[in-house]
Formats: sequence, C-alpha cells, structure tokens
Amino acid sequence: MAYTRRTKEQLAQRVAQDIHDGAYVNLGIGMPTLVANHLPAGIEVILQSENGILGMGPAPAAGDEDYDLINAGKQPVTLLPGGAFFHHADSFAMMRGGHLDICVLGAFQVSATGDLANWHTGEKDAIPAVGGAMDLAIGARQTWVMMDLLTKKGESKVVAQCSYPLTGIGCVKRIYSDIATLECTPQGLRLVDMAQGLTHSELEQLVGLPVAN
Repeated sequence: MAYTRRTKEQLAQRVAQDIHDGAYVNLGIGMPTLVANHLPAGIEVILQSENGILGMGPAPAAGDEDYDLINAGKQPVTLLPGGAFFHHADSFAMMRGGHLDICVLGAFQVSATGDLANWHTGEKDAIPAVGGAMDLAIGARQTWVMMDLLTKKGESKVVAQCSYPLTGIGCVKRIYSDIATLECTPQGLRLVDMAQGLTHSELEQLVGLPVAN
C-alpha cells in the first residue's frame, strides 16, 4: 500500500477544522493538546482543562512558559483575555453537567459502535491512569478520538469489540486518525475521509472491519 499518513500537526489541523464557532472544548492529555495551535482564525473556541482552566490559548512561545499555569498534562499554557482558573471540583461539575460541546481524547481502542478504552491496557506492568476520561467521555455532547490508527505492531486500534477495560460505552462519535477519519454509528463505521493514495478496500483491510461510504 502506498499512501501518505497525516503528521501529528496535520491531524491536529484536521480535528480543529471541525470545531464550530462558540464551542466549549476539552483537549485531552497528549496528542489532542496540539489542536489548540490550529484553531481557525475568525472563530471563538473556549478551551477547558480538567484541572480547572477555562479560556486557554495556544502553547506559549519558548522562554515565556509559566509553570504555575499548566494544563491537566502538566504542560505550560496561555490564558486568553477573559480566561479563568478555578477549583478542580467546579471543573468536574462542568464536565459532568453536560456543559462541554466537544472533548477530544486519545485512545488505546475504539469499537466500531463507539465504545472507548483509553485508561488501562490491562497489562500487569501498566499504570492505570483514568483521570477525568470517564467524566469527559460521557459528559461531553460529542466525544472525538484522536490517535494513530495502527499500533506499533501494525494492529488496528479500531476494533469490533474492545478487549481493554472500557472508559465509556457508545460515547465516541468520531475517530480522527493519521490514516482516516471515521464516524462511529450503532450500525458500525462510516468513512468521512482517508489518506491520499489509499483505496477503500485497503482501508477496510487495515481496519479489519467493514467501513460504509
């Protein structure tokens, strides 16, 4: 197969282009934080961090970091005019109360019908790290996943049924990956777009599941 995968920055840009004006959005730890640097000009997106920040801006320039102002992944962030930081409990009330339009999370596995596994691989030496993922996955109006489609062994992270401990059931609406963008529906996967040079049948071969057009 000869196709061009999206880089992490290109993937972040792809996610950002689907965020609507006025959206309240949580960006999960890891790759999803890159989305903050690619939000389209001319729209207002209010970024929330589960450790108690509302109104985050893009990452600070080198040398301008303030380590008293960090996101949930302990990365330094900026605060836009009108932004605020507040108690952790208030932040979780916002997450659990349905006040977020979108959360973007990483994942170990996602099922074709939108089940999410992103906090523990079940391995004996793995460190469980659920954080606020369960609250976000169920509390947000839309849960999107941003990840590489394949593991380092070349196995699909999109599966018929998750084998890892679940974070949420039927909560994922979209999967943004380096190879394809997919929608999760009760009937299974639907294709939104895919990597240049890849055919539909090749995508289904990589995923190992039917993908509707």
